[in-house]
Amino acid sequence: MGGCHSYPSKRKADTSKKRVEFSEISRQKLKNNNIPAIPSLEKPYLRQRYVSECITDMDVKTLSVLPKGMDEAEWLASNTITFFKNINLLSSALSEFCTTRTCPTTRGPGDVTYCWTDDQGKKVRCSAPLYTDYTMSYIQELLTDEQVFPTKAGSAFPRGYLFLVQRIFLYLFRMLAHLYWAHFPDIVRMDLHPHLNTLFAHFVTFGREFELLELAETAPLEDLISALCSQYRY
Repeated sequence: MGGCHSYPSKRKADTSKKRVEFSEISRQKLKNNNIPAIPSLEKPYLRQRYVSECITDMDVKTLSVLPKGMDEAEWLASNTITFFKNINLLSSALSEFCTTRTCPTTRGPGDVTYCWTDDQGKKVRCSAPLYTDYTMSYIQELLTDEQVFPTKAGSAFPRGYLFLVQRIFLYLFRMLAHLYWAHFPDIVRMDLHPHLNTLFAHFVTFGREFELLELAETAPLEDLISALCSQYRY
């Protein structure tokens, strides 16, 4: 169903040095980054010096639209898997900072608290690491279910498929919102904010292109979305 998107670097750099791709993000945890800590602000991710940094100069709108002759369900599946893998990599790289002590609840911008809904439909308030585990396990189970995301040629996607993709995007958005709100200083210290900005811009653009994200859900980060509009063509 297609592979992960590869984002070329926007920064001018020594070409003899290997570029850090999403697949290499975990290696950043081993790197001694002597980047000064950023001031404690309510929304440091809105500062122009950070918003302006990304790892590519691209038209994310063009990257998101359905290619001519491509089946829409197949396109949604391919990109959903890609976004899941990339967001999971970023989240894993920051796992040492997201603990039950630092994040006893799963918070997003504006002190929004995200609760997990259990099998009985009950909303459960839990720590961010536990919420992350629930989220990634749930999505992984769906993505590997041949009845939901078929990989065999000629297999049909199930009824309610779009609803499930929307649910996946809902949970992935909340993961990104938590990273921006609770861990942006950590992200900057690891020099991962260009990766996060690029991934977020592409994710939101794709989600809106296929109506996978509700405005009420993205509202807490609407200021960041607007700020990124000036950096990406979408």
